[in-house]
Amino acid sequence: MTTTKTCSEIGDFLSEYATWLWGCGATCIRLEKNVRRMAQTLGVEIDMGIMPTHIYATVWRHDRSDCYTVVRAMHKSAISFDVNTQLSKLSWDLADGRCDFEQARRMFEHIKQTPSANPWLVLLLASVANASFCRLFGGDAVAMLLVFVSTLCGFRVKQMMLADKVDVRIVFACSSFFSAVISAGGHLFSWGSTPEIALASSVLYLIPGIPYINSVSDMLDGHYICAYSRLMDGIVLTACLSLGLCCGLVVMSMKII
Repeated sequence: MTTTKTCSEIGDFLSEYATWLWGCGATCIRLEKNVRRMAQTLGVEIDMGIMPTHIYATVWRHDRSDCYTVVRAMHKSAISFDVNTQLSKLSWDLADGRCDFEQARRMFEHIKQTPSANPWLVLLLASVANASFCRLFGGDAVAMLLVFVSTLCGFRVKQMMLADKVDVRIVFACSSFFSAVISAGGHLFSWGSTPEIALASSVLYLIPGIPYINSVSDMLDGHYICAYSRLMDGIVLTACLSLGLCCGLVVMSMKII
């Protein structure tokens, strides 16, 4: 499928699409494949440079009759597998001829309006999942209950602070602190037979797994700057998590080592 749209229109659409795909947690290789798939369908060539904060894209016709270059800042948002999936589906819908360029742009605008998941449902499921991790590591029923409650409180603190636009590093430290203080009750009051597992599992919901995974994927694909950026993001958040945990142990008069 080809289009009579100008390179500027196509370039603006593809570059904004790429920034949203990055923002919702996609790897560089997925971003490149999706964008190139759509560019080929629209009858243009595209060359992209992906950086941690910006994307640089040049779009041109095969006969060099039209060319357009755009620099766009990466869209900053919470990681969303829902939006990620919808955006990937959009690229295939366009490539397979199930929609034209104008329909794709309308679908993209609709995807951008996708509401966030119910925060109370996310809170409940995250708490249940973390309690399940506790059980997986050998925790007893009491430890699982402690992890559930500590995750419930810590994750709620995270949700409220993020809603107030607090720096994410401070959010991780505070959430870890609250979870550690609550789960430390197992040690202080001798609840259950595995209080140490409850304490160790109480902050697992804060582990930034996606930045670590994406950094490895980007490194293997040769996007070393993006890989380093995502790796450092993960390391910094992990350090903040550890700081909150250590402060919680100190406040509860527990030995760190």
